Amino acid sequence: MSVATVPPVDKSERRIRQMFGEISARYDFLNHFLSGGTDWYWRWRAVTAAPPIGEAPILDVCTGTGDLALAYWKKARGHVPVVGADFTEEMLILADRKAAKPQAAGRMDGVEFVFLQADTQALPFPDETFQIVSVAFGLRNVTDTARGLREMIRVCRPGGRVVVLEFSLPGNRLLRAAYCWYFKNVLPRIGQLLARNSQQAYNYLPSSVSEFPYGERLAGLMRECGLSTVTHTPLTFGVATLYIGTK
Repeated sequence: MSVATVPPVDKSERRIRQMFGEISARYDFLNHFLSGGTDWYWRWRAVTAAPPIGEAPILDVCTGTGDLALAYWKKARGHVPVVGADFTEEMLILADRKAAKPQAAGRMDGVEFVFLQADTQALPFPDETFQIVSVAFGLRNVTDTARGLREMIRVCRPGGRVVVLEFSLPGNRLLRAAYCWYFKNVLPRIGQLLARNSQQAYNYLPSSVSEFPYGERLAGLMRECGLSTVTHTPLTFGVATLYIGTK
C-alpha cells in the first residue's frame, strides 16, 4: 500500500508575484482584519526589540505595502534613511502612497524614505550597507530561503542586525489544534471571499506556514547563513515569532 505524499507549496517567483499582485488592493485590510489588529503589535515589538542606532540606513525586504518600513521610519523619527524592497509592482504602488503622506507633511527633512522593486534573492545594494535588514511575514515566500537570508546578511553592516518576523505555530497542543483549524478552514474562505484571486492566496498562507521552519529550526538556519547570537521570541502564544541575529 503506497502512502500519498503532499507536494511542496509552489513558491515560484512567477506565482508569488502574480498572487500578491492580485490581492494587493485588499492586502492591508485583510492583514488587520484576520489578525484582529495584532499585526500592528507584532511590528511594534520588532522595531522596539531592534531599534535604529545612529544614522546608517535601514532596509526592509519583501516589504509589501511597506508597513514595517514605515514603522522603522517612525521609530527613527524620520532621521534615518529607510528603503523598502519588493518584487511586486502593485504592492509598491500602495507603499509609495504611504511614503507620500509624511513627505507631503514636510516631516522627511530630506531623509530618504523610498520603495523600489527588487528580488530578495538578488538585492541591488553594495555589501555592508544597512544597519538593520528586516522582513515581516515575507521570508517564507522567498523561493530559496537560505539564498534570501544570505543576501540580507550580505548587505547588512558588521555588527548590524537581521530582523525576521514570521508566522509560527503555538506550542500549546490544544491552542495549536484550534489555531490550525481556523487557519485551514475559516481564514481561506474569508480571504478568498474578500480578495478574490486566481492563485488561492489564502489557501497558500496556511500551507506555506505549516511547511516553513520556525523556532529553533529557523534560528539555526539563520546561524548557518552567517549570523550570530540569534534569538527567537514567540509572540501572541506563538502565532508569530520574532528572530533577531547579529552580523
